[in-house]
Amino acid sequence: MSIVESNPNYAGVPLPEVRIQCERLLLADSTEKLLNALIGVDKIRQINLKGESLPSTINSGPHRGIANNHSERKIIKFGDREVELKHLVGDFLLELAVENQEELEMKVKEIDQIVKPIIPFGYTIEVGRYSKYRPSLHDYKQGV
Repeated sequence: MSIVESNPNYAGVPLPEVRIQCERLLLADSTEKLLNALIGVDKIRQINLKGESLPSTINSGPHRGIANNHSERKIIKFGDREVELKHLVGDFLLELAVENQEELEMKVKEIDQIVKPIIPFGYTIEVGRYSKYRPSLHDYKQGV
């Protein structure tokens, strides 16, 4: 039996992700500012947001089923379209379509300069792969 080491490729090349992890959850206005500032960065292929859910109705407890009128569940403007913000965002995952390590480092510095004035209370930037990019065994079992 031989084991063939697979090289994880996505779109023909491994694509790194930049993770911006805020020290606090952002309000909708700060999230909107940061997203619109990141639109100007070329080579960002995809942006994913992670954070605490703000459901439209309360899911548990004595007030289950009642509308959740949270002040931060808003419609924000992202570029030329409007998006309903359903989370208090704490993490941004930016997938970059870069060619080499030097270009990646330049993009990380550019992103850092954009984030710094919008998130003054602190954040960390890490480079790696944080979301899946190919089907897993669970996906095959589900019939995807």
